[in-house]
Amino acid sequence: MKALLSRLAALPRLSRDKADTLLLLASALLVLAPHTAHLPAWVSLLCALTLLWRAAITLQGKRMPSPMLLLPLAAIAMAGVSYTYQTLLGRDAGVAMLVLLVAFKMLEMHARRDLFVVVFLCFFLVLTNFFYEQGIGTALLMALSVLALLTAQMSFQFSGAVPPLRQRFLMSARLLGLAAPLALALFFLFPRIEGPLWGMPGDANSARSGLSETMAPGTMANLAQSPEPAFRVRFDGAPPPQEQLYWRGPVLGDYDGRTWTRVKAATDPAPGPASTPAQLALSVSGKPVGYEVTLEPSHSRWLFALEMPQRLPGLDGNIAQVSSEFELTTAFPVEARLRYRMDSFLNYRLQAPGDAGQWLQLPGNSNPRALMAGLSLRAEPDPRARVAAVLDSFRREHYVYTLNPPLLGRDAVDDFLYGSRAGFCEHFAGSFVFLMRAAGVPARVVTGYQGGDLNPIDGYVTVRQSDAHAWAEVWLARRGWVRVDPTAAVAPERVRRGLNEAIPPTAPFGLEGLGRLMRLDAGSNPWLAQMRYAVGAMNNGWNQWVLNYSPQRQRALADSVRSSLLDWRMPLALAVLATLLLLLRTFLRRREIDPIDALYSALCGRLARMGLPRSADESPSVYAAHVAAAAAAGRLAPPVAAAAAEFLARYGAWRYAPRRGHDHPAPTLKRLLSQVR
Repeated sequence: MKALLSRLAALPRLSRDKADTLLLLASALLVLAPHTAHLPAWVSLLCALTLLWRAAITLQGKRMPSPMLLLPLAAIAMAGVSYTYQTLLGRDAGVAMLVLLVAFKMLEMHARRDLFVVVFLCFFLVLTNFFYEQGIGTALLMALSVLALLTAQMSFQFSGAVPPLRQRFLMSARLLGLAAPLALALFFLFPRIEGPLWGMPGDANSARSGLSETMAPGTMANLAQSPEPAFRVRFDGAPPPQEQLYWRGPVLGDYDGRTWTRVKAATDPAPGPASTPAQLALSVSGKPVGYEVTLEPSHSRWLFALEMPQRLPGLDGNIAQVSSEFELTTAFPVEARLRYRMDSFLNYRLQAPGDAGQWLQLPGNSNPRALMAGLSLRAEPDPRARVAAVLDSFRREHYVYTLNPPLLGRDAVDDFLYGSRAGFCEHFAGSFVFLMRAAGVPARVVTGYQGGDLNPIDGYVTVRQSDAHAWAEVWLARRGWVRVDPTAAVAPERVRRGLNEAIPPTAPFGLEGLGRLMRLDAGSNPWLAQMRYAVGAMNNGWNQWVLNYSPQRQRALADSVRSSLLDWRMPLALAVLATLLLLLRTFLRRREIDPIDALYSALCGRLARMGLPRSADESPSVYAAHVAAAAAAGRLAPPVAAAAAEFLARYGAWRYAPRRGHDHPAPTLKRLLSQVR
């Protein structure tokens, strides 16, 4: 510790060249550090060793390495990039080479221009960070990196005494502040292009984990451990109760004994471009719930909406479709954030099953015990009673809802129902549908999301990957397809309050313990809850207004501004704003005028009103001679001329002569000015 303190104390005594080089190294480290998340480990390690080598050379004052050493090292590094990525082109390989180039260039800085080459390469690397992550945290870190690079660049350009580091940093911040209005104007007004922020759909928005078209034991449990947002929803009014938030996704009907997949006939959209979910339903009632969905990029074609949507959403640059199983999809994969408007009926009746046989099919020679249990239910003539009997067995027979169920064998349904009796939503939904089909009741698995977290700060409901859920639908005569959630029979808190409340507290750490620590419960932990609310609202605002600033939103903003300008209140507001800015500019200019110069300007103004204006090229001494000549000619009273001459002499001495004394002339000049009348 003493050695470290002694080294820190010695830092201010570093020479200017060493201090500037270390500042450049620190700035480059800020830019390079985020790339370690996606670069190969050997590239990050090589860059770290190179920067440490350069820092050691700077501190010890040793010579730079020979080009005979650097050239083979650079060639080996480029060969390593080619071997790792199997190419030298493309985003990943290009960024890796650029990172290595910056690191190696640090060992080859001999002239001042080399310093600027490194700075400009680092500026370009700042942009490449946004190829991988565009969150607000990355933006703030890159803004700090730009400030550090500007400070380093400014340090090289001082020819005399160098201001302290804090002053240089503030100067860089002011420069960046001057550029910010132009950058904002270009961001909002420059014509937007289709696609994400940087025009690289496959790079800027990498694929996220999400729902697929298959479901097997462990599928949903693995997805439930991801805190990534799937989409965000803003309701027109108060959100519906948590137990009504079922966001419909893929419908699964084919079962091979272990994995559920979509029915082959269900993969095509319903015929007819005018088909809408509400038109395909038997009936809807009540007032629809209006809301807006902001879907995260998933590289899939799934759209999510509350059951049952009134109509298909209108999409920018894409086409919405609906299948006969009421699945909402797009014509093209969702490569960027997608915003769409929806209205859904929460009270509805779905259509008849069509070909009921496809919803009764079961694999042969699979799960014999469950098959016999389902066949025994056929003795009950009422299908509703068969459904109630299975749900009642889930309640009575001590099933456990858990994220870590034991592995299942070949007969997965039998192993779950009569063996482990511990599972996640896919276990309950899949086994329930199997029993219903064996009992002669058409049934299918529906996957999607259930619930969501309401942020009271911005009013958005965030639906995360951890809200992924599976439930069932059964077809009943005179009622159509009816939603049945077997998980609610075992863990009703999962539907009412979310996953964290449904998982038993078996572990103080891991997802269970962390979920309870981080859950949005203002009563149990108000400070942590408010912090999460604020961070979530800030991230959502960044996504909504920066990352999702599409050409359509730009046109909407332009239309809004155009309509506002036609209103009489907008010109009035602009006039008031211009007046305030003018007054502020005048006030700041007055504050910038030196008080001695202000007194000199006042004297010149008074003499001008007496008929003795000062020419623009007259110095104080020449002006004093002009005043003396006017007094000799009788055009100026002797006391006034004497006071003016003394004022001009003192002002000239203060402004142009070497200052030997410490007396400020302001009091004397004010007294002399008062005599010039």
